[in-house]
Amino acid sequence: MTETGWPLIPRETLPPPVPVERRPHQRGTPGRAGGRQLPMFGAETIEPSPADLAGLLAGPGQLGRMGGTARVSVIVDDAWRVHVLVAELVARGLAATWAPVLHDHDQDPLSVRPEPAPDEEISDTPEEPPPPRFEVRTAYSRRLNALAAAWPAAAAQLFLSGPRLRLWVAATGYPRPGGYRLGLDPAKDLAAVDSALIRAGLAGRVSEDKRSYVIAGRRRLTRLAELVGERPEAAPAEFWPGGAAA
Repeated sequence: MTETGWPLIPRETLPPPVPVERRPHQRGTPGRAGGRQLPMFGAETIEPSPADLAGLLAGPGQLGRMGGTARVSVIVDDAWRVHVLVAELVARGLAATWAPVLHDHDQDPLSVRPEPAPDEEISDTPEEPPPPRFEVRTAYSRRLNALAAAWPAAAAQLFLSGPRLRLWVAATGYPRPGGYRLGLDPAKDLAAVDSALIRAGLAGRVSEDKRSYVIAGRRRLTRLAELVGERPEAAPAEFWPGGAAA
């Protein structure tokens, strides 16, 4: 069940960019989970970088350019994802903000609902409001210029490291029966995204509506959990890789 009750970070009190801190574990040293070996290219063995936002662009994230700067934005449908993404972006030296996304009927208050048929019974039950959605975006920054200059051509040779997958999972990752799914943008080159996930050892399939990439199989799900690293405190355990049923 989707949880949307997390208190959102007030936009006026979002933390400013901070220097990137070195991860506490070095490559090849035991991790915190029972002395396990950390995977090469995992989120706990690679320094976070603005280039990691390529993971958002592999999914439904959008790239914007203005003058000599660039920004990345993504729409999420859970408040806890706002917390996680803002923290991850700030850790990469990027200022981040969020805003609620208005639904279609809110965007066009003058729209008229169709009149019911004469013999149609009118229900007194109020319609349930749609679940809230939020846009998380970085500020325009020169720190994203290298990513902006390389995209979208870089998608054809995209390397999905653990930190990049971690951002993708934080934005749109959901467990599903027997697997895990990542959100996609149907308008993008999904063949390039599929190839990148295959190179990462996470071969799966694009859903019929082209809005999700489904990863299944115990070995692949275990690898995904290892690559994205430990669950952020704000993320519900059942939503993070490792909590999904294999």
